[in-house]
Amino acid sequence: MTAEIAGALARAGATVASGMALGIDAAAHRAALDADGATVAVLGTGADVAYPRAHVALHEEISRRGAILSEMPPGARSHRGSFPERNRIIAALATVTIVIEAPFDSGALITANRALELGREVAVVPGPIDSPQSQGSNAWLRDGAHPIVAVADALTLAGLAPPGVPGAPRLESDSELRIWRALDDGDATMDELCTRTGLPVTQCLTTVTALELRGLIECALTGEIRRF
Repeated sequence: MTAEIAGALARAGATVASGMALGIDAAAHRAALDADGATVAVLGTGADVAYPRAHVALHEEISRRGAILSEMPPGARSHRGSFPERNRIIAALATVTIVIEAPFDSGALITANRALELGREVAVVPGPIDSPQSQGSNAWLRDGAHPIVAVADALTLAGLAPPGVPGAPRLESDSELRIWRALDDGDATMDELCTRTGLPVTQCLTTVTALELRGLIECALTGEIRRF
């Protein structure tokens, strides 16, 4: 799923940011590179230090075709706390933080917490409920993170569409995303839109007004709301 989602995002024009760790991080970077897309690795070492050592080749390729970032000086080695600290940079770079799989003590959940503090979107790929590796991420899903049940969900959250396919514009809040998705089912009155989205009337009205002012939807004289 990491390869499919990261590859699709890269092909659609997104920059994939991760931490170059073993497993999911590396798979995300590799998928972006394989798609001839953009990727950024944020390190818990100096930018010139490949960590883990198994990723020397990946580090070199990202440095040539993407970007390597670190707030630590050149040559600096990792230390206790350097990886959680770098996760805040990943969260700050990302419009959407996507958690593929995470146990309760996972660094991915530190990134998700940082993203939430910054008011960014957090999304989760559901995992088996009996898998310890998915317990932390599934808990986030239970508590309100966006579910990613198809690659298209990730593209929509990022305001992107597959290359050559018209898609959603960049949406600026969860309520805008809900309204845009609700209009997938066709034109709607304000009451119908509130029902479809589950948003309070005042929030729905405010969001519709914002989308209309940006030229993304229109409110017809008949009272129906539609996407352009």
